[in-house]
This record gives sequence, C-alpha cells and structure tokens, in this order.
Amino acid sequence: MDQTVFINLPITDMKKARAFYSAIGFAFDEHFCDEKTACVVISETIFLMIMTREKFAGFATLPVCNPKKETGVLIALSRDSRAAVDAITQAALDAGGAEPKEPKDMGFMYSRTFTDPDGNVFEPMWMDFDAAPAAPDD
Repeated sequence: MDQTVFINLPITDMKKARAFYSAIGFAFDEHFCDEKTACVVISETIFLMIMTREKFAGFATLPVCNPKKETGVLIALSRDSRAAVDAITQAALDAGGAEPKEPKDMGFMYSRTFTDPDGNVFEPMWMDFDAAPAAPDD
C-alpha cells in the first residue's frame, strides 16, 4: 500500500490561500474543506492541509510559528523538468508569493524557492538521478 502524506500548514486568510494554491495549479478535495481548513491536492498521495492559525494551533503541541519570521518547514516538490520548476515558481510569484533566494543550478539538479502569502516555504526541484554524483563510501 502506498503511504499518504498530509502536510499541515498554518495560514491567515483562507480565501487568499485558496486563490494562491489554485493559481499555482493545485486542486482541492472539497470533502475536507470548510471555512477553517482546505485540503490541497498535490498528488494522489500528497496533500496540504491548510488551516487557519487558530485551527492549526488545536493540533500543535507547541506555539505556532510565524512563517514570515521563522522557518518551520521546507517543502521540496519534485517537478518533471527545469521548465516545470520555473513555471510553478512564476505562477507562485504572479499569485502573490515571493522568491526569497536565487535559483540553484548544480547541473544534475535545479531548484528554486518560493513562499506562499503566509511565508510557508516551497522548493520545487528537478533532478537527473542518473547524472547525480554517487554518495561517498563511509
């Protein structure tokens, strides 16, 4: 059985967050959406549960960080090509996200970074696994 991953993220404005995630190409599973929560479908086995900060706090065991001031998680999303990395990043920027650092091109791997309007960090990346350097023997 394939495992399913649910990544929970705090957001401040549900309408704005839904518009952002829709603009970068993701759909929603409306069975799991209400005024405080929305289920963003990344793939058949990966979902973002975006929640108002208050709802998120009900699940958290520690205080909820402010992702505009502190990094709580980096979400790397594989893409099929360099162009796909650029496309999702540009869509994020056009939808109100930000690009806090320069693209990284290591030849066999290419990545960029964008944030959603709340500051949550995404790192779309493409990798040529056949060209990746072998791990050193320990």
